[in-house]
Amino acid sequence: MNLKIILYPFFLFVISGCNTSERNCKDFKNGEFSFTSIIDGEEVSTTFVREDDLEINYFEKQIDSFSIRWINDCEYIGKNLNPKNRAEEKPIHFKILSTKDNSYTFEYSFVGKAKKEKGTVIKTK
Repeated sequence: MNLKIILYPFFLFVISGCNTSERNCKDFKNGEFSFTSIIDGEEVSTTFVREDDLEINYFEKQIDSFSIRWINDCEYIGKNLNPKNRAEEKPIHFKILSTKDNSYTFEYSFVGKAKKEKGTVIKTK
């Protein structure tokens, strides 16, 4: 039997295993978090507290509350509980892509929209 035929599947398994991202999503379901982004060329920070099915966001002296519906351990839908306009009424799909120590990288988009944004969140407590 050809040695290449035997070793090829083994090497594919090893290589694909090395490229997978760690996802300990359960560690990030609850807690206090911070997120920094760029808006109109200026760096801004948001802090939020998430407990099971509720998330409270603190941004520039404003507080917003979101209901959280977990799809699985790494994905959830967030919906603003007190929307001030039509845009805030749209639910947002969040997906944790990878976790590392006290942070996770995620992507998000409005439900039903293809355009996705990415970010990184740090767990502070």
